[in-house]
Amino acid sequence: MKKLFFLIIILTTVACKKNPEKFVNEHADSFRKVVDSTNNKNESNIPLNKEESLKKINEGIIQSLQEKNYKNFAEYIHPQKGVRFSMYAFVNPEQDKKFSKTDFEKYQPSKTLFTWGAMDGTGDLYKASINDYLGKWVYSKDFATGQVSFNEFQGSGNSLNNLKKIYPNADFTENFIKGSDANSGMDWKCLRLVFEEFQGKYYLVGVINDQWTI
Repeated sequence: MKKLFFLIIILTTVACKKNPEKFVNEHADSFRKVVDSTNNKNESNIPLNKEESLKKINEGIIQSLQEKNYKNFAEYIHPQKGVRFSMYAFVNPEQDKKFSKTDFEKYQPSKTLFTWGAMDGTGDLYKASINDYLGKWVYSKDFATGQVSFNEFQGSGNSLNNLKKIYPNADFTENFIKGSDANSGMDWKCLRLVFEEFQGKYYLVGVINDQWTI
């Protein structure tokens, strides 16, 4: 009888020692589920800060220009303010060409010629359709390979840069292509995209090209 009693005590003690192992394993499983859940979250659900958001929008616009997908480009235009195109760093609200989203979508497929500004050096007026201006002037370099900055100027020439004066409440990205050694770096070009917020989203209000001018 005593032997049976001691046997029961030994079996109970062993069972108690095994219980912590089960607890540890359950804890590990719970932790693993949390980690897996975090890793499996859709990245689009993770909020981006302003810089990350605008660089992502910048990437979409550059891709639209690269692929000449101007219908997609139109989706970025500010629904109330439209978009202004400046041939050089100096923004001239009275002379630079500006389109509402509706007018851009209306004239973009056509061959209608518009005056975009005066050429540096000669002063000749630059006339072109929307498609030609975007393809030959705005995207004159493959800016998809450029260096992108946020609210920071990389290109600096002898043309007056008044972006911050004309767009005091806006943010901008700059897509910069450095110049070649053969030309002492003076053949650099950049494309600046200016954004303003409207109803919780950022839209394009300015497209500014810059380069070394005479």
